Amino acid sequence: MQLSASEAPVQAVSAQTASWVKWTAFGAGMGMAASTAVLAATSGLAVYFARQIVTPRRARDENLEILAVIDTPEGQQIILPANADTTAEGSYGLYFDGGTGYARIGAIRSYVPREGTVQRDVERVYSGDLATAVRGWWSGTIHPTPSDAGFPQEDVEIDVENGKAPAWLVRSLDATDTWAIMVHGRGAQRTETIRGLGAARSAGMTSLLISYRNDGEAPYTSDGRYGLGLTEWRDVEAAIRYALDHGARDVVLFGWSMGGAIALQTADKSPLGRHIRALVLDGPVVNWVEVLAHHARLNRIPAQVGRLGQWLISNAAGRTLTGLAAPLDLKSMDWVARAEEIRTPVLIVHSERDEFVPVGPSADLAEKNPDLVTFVRFPQGGHTREYNTDPVCWEDAVSGWLRTALGRTRRPGEHR
Repeated sequence: MQLSASEAPVQAVSAQTASWVKWTAFGAGMGMAASTAVLAATSGLAVYFARQIVTPRRARDENLEILAVIDTPEGQQIILPANADTTAEGSYGLYFDGGTGYARIGAIRSYVPREGTVQRDVERVYSGDLATAVRGWWSGTIHPTPSDAGFPQEDVEIDVENGKAPAWLVRSLDATDTWAIMVHGRGAQRTETIRGLGAARSAGMTSLLISYRNDGEAPYTSDGRYGLGLTEWRDVEAAIRYALDHGARDVVLFGWSMGGAIALQTADKSPLGRHIRALVLDGPVVNWVEVLAHHARLNRIPAQVGRLGQWLISNAAGRTLTGLAAPLDLKSMDWVARAEEIRTPVLIVHSERDEFVPVGPSADLAEKNPDLVTFVRFPQGGHTREYNTDPVCWEDAVSGWLRTALGRTRRPGEHR
């Protein structure tokens, strides 16, 4: 049947409309699918980000190639790829062979940037065969035990919620009733805190270098997750109780990185907080929201994804995705906002070159509570590596402050 001249345009318009509707519907479907895909990708990245924050690493990446180990008239030396860590002045640790081997690496002997390598002294090999090692990882830890650093130690155990946590006890040269309790950071172990022993001993304190839940030495919790300070403080409280049961009358808490956040939570939450005389914090996390936003930027994660990751950590709805037994109130750990609530003298040592925990919040906290918070800025050193670059300056700063702080906070009528 033929269409009349008057009917043809109507049929054409109807066909065009049907075609437009079909393609519009397809486009809308594609748009919804794309939006769903973007949302899924965003959510997946946020979950990954959140889980990385709260999940302890069970193994370390051997991300540093060992190019050569050579004998020279000055002693054994090592050649490594040049990067920000391996070209930093000072002494450092090098783990290899899956962590079974450990060496202390010292002064730079040769560094030509265009060659991309650096040659440094091997000060001591504590374990393993460095000459046959091919990969390892760099560390701020300098000594594997207090005894290796010249401090005789006793191996003790502290009763914690899920069992017993190993610790090192290093007694003072004097019979004092003030103890130092050393709290390591995220992803580290108590070896990190050995660097605090010199300052503690010069202040006359016995030291307790502790492990805590989920750090690979102390018992794991049911969820096996970091609490970023909101759960770990209970293990520090157990260490305080151990000290009080073994002759201490009060304590000073030392904390590195997340250990600083843990120390602040202990002082804030523990009924034993009245026994805490002072806090010494190195590169501490005093505002987790800022630190996590910083890491999102470092990893080129969009800001909204980073905020979603924080939300997952902070809200009960995110527990099944993060693996946390309970949500973590990140805002409650913003000590810049809570500066006036600090009632214990605090020393903060922080490098302006800290690439992991920005120095800004530490400076802000001291500015907001100058009566109780003392801030010492180091010009050199990566995260918690101020001691590595200048141990004398670090010990002088900490020891000098402790002498003043402990004298100032000594209770009326108390004497050594």
